[in-house]
Amino acid sequence: MSETLLTRVPPEELSEGARAAWEALNELTNVPTFVEVFAKAPELLDFAMVQFYQNIFFQGRVAERYKQLSRLRLSMNHGCRTCNLQNLVGVADIGYSQDQIDAMWRQDYAGFSEDEQAVMELADEIALNNPHGKLTPELHARLKRHFSDEEILELGLCLAVIVGMVKLSFAFGLVEKEDYCEFGVQ
Repeated sequence: MSETLLTRVPPEELSEGARAAWEALNELTNVPTFVEVFAKAPELLDFAMVQFYQNIFFQGRVAERYKQLSRLRLSMNHGCRTCNLQNLVGVADIGYSQDQIDAMWRQDYAGFSEDEQAVMELADEIALNNPHGKLTPELHARLKRHFSDEEILELGLCLAVIVGMVKLSFAFGLVEKEDYCEFGVQ
């Protein structure tokens, strides 16, 4: 269980929408602390779960599969165990094989298409543990073969929001970490 200093809303006191988010997160990770804490500020939970995830991440102009793939790559980089548990399910549900997932852990992108490779490389550049990451001309050119600048911006925004949320989650003790994670409270 994650440790946080912030007040949690007990599951039985959650609103209907928060309860649905709590149940989904609890089923996937057994660590629903994020929802329990953010339920104290419903507008912030709404921003994360509805305005960001429902309206941009799961919809938006970029196909969800690219966002799922890049989100898993981020959580692998960051060492967020809670994130990995839900993100592994996300990529498996949309058709990625266990062999492909295993290759991602090794940063071996050979079994992926060029567009998928470029998206994962973008995630590696934006990752919290890459303070010097940037969109290089070479990476931009590879992304441009498959995505418009508007789509590249959407991918970047999604990755940036996720990086910010994971940093907050580590700092506030809202998630469990992998043994290799170097961020946040222990």
